[in-house]
Amino acid sequence: MPRSNEIPEEVTDPVTGFTYPGPWVAACNDESRLALVRAGLAVLTSSGTVLKRGYTTGITAAACCKAAILSLYEITREVEVATPSGIRVILPVRAFRGVASCRKYSGDYPGDVTAGILFIAECTPAQEEISLYPGEGIGRFSRDTPRHRKGEPAISTPALGSILIAIHEGLRMTGLSGITIHLSVPDGGVVAEKTLNPQIGIKGGISVLGTTGLVEPWDDHLTESVMERVRNSERVVLTTGRTGLRYARLLFPDHEVVLAGSHLKAAIAEARGPVVLCGLPALILKFLDPDLSGSSGYATIEEFSTRPEFNERMLAAFRKGKERYPGLRVVIVDRNGSIMGDSG
Repeated sequence: MPRSNEIPEEVTDPVTGFTYPGPWVAACNDESRLALVRAGLAVLTSSGTVLKRGYTTGITAAACCKAAILSLYEITREVEVATPSGIRVILPVRAFRGVASCRKYSGDYPGDVTAGILFIAECTPAQEEISLYPGEGIGRFSRDTPRHRKGEPAISTPALGSILIAIHEGLRMTGLSGITIHLSVPDGGVVAEKTLNPQIGIKGGISVLGTTGLVEPWDDHLTESVMERVRNSERVVLTTGRTGLRYARLLFPDHEVVLAGSHLKAAIAEARGPVVLCGLPALILKFLDPDLSGSSGYATIEEFSTRPEFNERMLAAFRKGKERYPGLRVVIVDRNGSIMGDSG
């Protein structure tokens, strides 16, 4: 039943830090789903609809590795792992005698091409060391990039951190001093063809990723909630991803920072006043100048950003943005939070 005669409470998302307004909370009459929102396992929309978050490939891999270790001593059906966002989650697994499998759960995000993909981990005890071998279905870099060397597995730093934490937890729980783990994704090569990996120089499989460990359930419901936040903000900063969200909050503490993803054009149109775009260069600069990466001769903006000619092209993109959106300010940061460019 809808709650009446109550002052609508506010709920803060432990993943993003955004406080859902009281009217949004009041519009949801399902306490069990609101509990998921409070735990960070779901998001609340302005209509009161609750959308479940999923788990990234990094967290799926972490759960699989931990389950393999625990199964050396007992059949394991579920494991608890820590996400980079600080939330601990429980994933279902199938694990027996050192071999574990775990399928990726994508929550209420229908566009996730890796939904349901199977991870397999096989482990054997070792002496005083941890050895992790990414194998079949996990992509590798086909060339050097600013952050990776040719031949390295496509496992991001936050994802690798989650995997290693899970492995250490498994070792503590079993009393083992070391472990050798072989991690694979049997269908990774096929699924990777549906991703951007072939275009950005990652061959042979999927990437193992996860800045927060959680997959955002972006769909039309969530888009409308984002637009409402923009409409109700006097001073708004738009960003495209989790890294940009973190640094934008530090750089603009007196602004409402909104994660708009690829919906920048619509969000700018909804804003009541001047808008700041802040984040990593890739999506923002391609939004300002769609041809920027194609005409540069580099597969990705990140690779192009290491070249001397990048700064001039970035400034040219700023000028294009000013022509289309006169009140727009663009602040580009790198992955360490340093400002690469500010259109002012």
